[in-house]
Amino acid sequence: MTSSAHARHDHAVAIDAGARFTRIARLGADGVPELVPLPGSVPGEGLPVPAGARPGAALRAAYEAYRAGGGTPDRIVLVVREQDRAQQAARAVDALASAHGTGRAPRIRVLGTPHAVLALLRHAGEATAERYAVCELGASAVEVSVCVPAGGSVAVAGTARHAPAEGYGAAFDRELLAAAGLPDDEAELRALAAVRAQGGSAARLDVALRRADSHQGRYRETVVHRVDGRPITAATVHDALGRLTAGLDHALDRARGGAPAGQAVAVGGAARFGPLTRYLAERQGPLVALPGGTDPALAAVSGAALVAAGRVDPGDRYPYAVCVATHRVFAGTPRTEELVISEAGALEPGGATVFAESGGHRVRVAAGPAPAGPARPVRVRVRDAEGGHTAAVGTLTVPGGAEGDRFHIGVRIAVDGTAHLVLHPLGSAAPGEFPLGTLPTDLKGVRP
Repeated sequence: MTSSAHARHDHAVAIDAGARFTRIARLGADGVPELVPLPGSVPGEGLPVPAGARPGAALRAAYEAYRAGGGTPDRIVLVVREQDRAQQAARAVDALASAHGTGRAPRIRVLGTPHAVLALLRHAGEATAERYAVCELGASAVEVSVCVPAGGSVAVAGTARHAPAEGYGAAFDRELLAAAGLPDDEAELRALAAVRAQGGSAARLDVALRRADSHQGRYRETVVHRVDGRPITAATVHDALGRLTAGLDHALDRARGGAPAGQAVAVGGAARFGPLTRYLAERQGPLVALPGGTDPALAAVSGAALVAAGRVDPGDRYPYAVCVATHRVFAGTPRTEELVISEAGALEPGGATVFAESGGHRVRVAAGPAPAGPARPVRVRVRDAEGGHTAAVGTLTVPGGAEGDRFHIGVRIAVDGTAHLVLHPLGSAAPGEFPLGTLPTDLKGVRP
């Protein structure tokens, strides 16, 4: 990542393509992340995703609208969900790349939501806990990611997503509007949001829900909101809220794997809803406060904007060392050793290949010939900085070489988060790449 002094002269933006809004942010003149207004965008929300639009199409449309007024950026930091990160990143990067044709394209870096949110906290000096549960409470789903800061990087130790077919936060809003006899179109959704944002509305709702819980339903018919003159009762909100909390419980339990999840951070549009975040605080303890009163719906894109501008390192370098088993002969006796290709914290998604080195020089290895045929198995493992915990990545089959052939061996992580083993011949031949998939991110076995 470039230094902040250099980054101020660059054109860098962050993009978060959500289910309801596509948000593009940059740093303002005061150094604070701000949404970029686009034609048709909703203040404080972003550009609405048209009904029925495919995510890639909505992302490309928002990006082209930005370029029409702001030009092509030098760098983009793109926020994607953590679960299925590689597939999400590949589709999103393709959508952005297709907007350029053969023209100049920006450098694209992909961040999962938890890394973007923790970048926001780290920039403010507020990421001091040993573990975090980043809870993204969105329109389509709730996703919980358990994060462990490790040596300047952030390892995502577990992720779970609950995505009902009818949506998550969006289904809650639709249920409230339907109970009031109103359509769930964009105008009514904005009207509902405006009613919730009125002074005293949250406190009145909280009192009504508590009374309905403690008095066996006597207050269930209390009117808590009026949208376009239509009443919404405490009973409607209470029952719909139960589905939100059940989904959150399900994702939390799966992400934790039976261990403490850490301090909870609530982000996403549904994190604006006080009863839901209070429920999360009752379960997980006091929530981490977002810096400067950041809107939780904008937390991820704000953190990504800080990364894009070079104000904070994203913390997404791979936190563990990558190793391969090698064979050497000492005094006529074969011996298996472990060669460290990449030290902990060296691999950056979308960055250069990291090669195994010794004494400042790349290590030369032979890939063959294999004893029983033209190919040789290569066992790849990862280990933590202290060497106390390891995990197998897998065994690759690489082509055997002629006697005397030597290679430099390296590893890289693509923009989409998938790793590749690289064998680079010492001659003029092209390097070979062998996919490793997504590298393990929790080496503790049983989480602490």
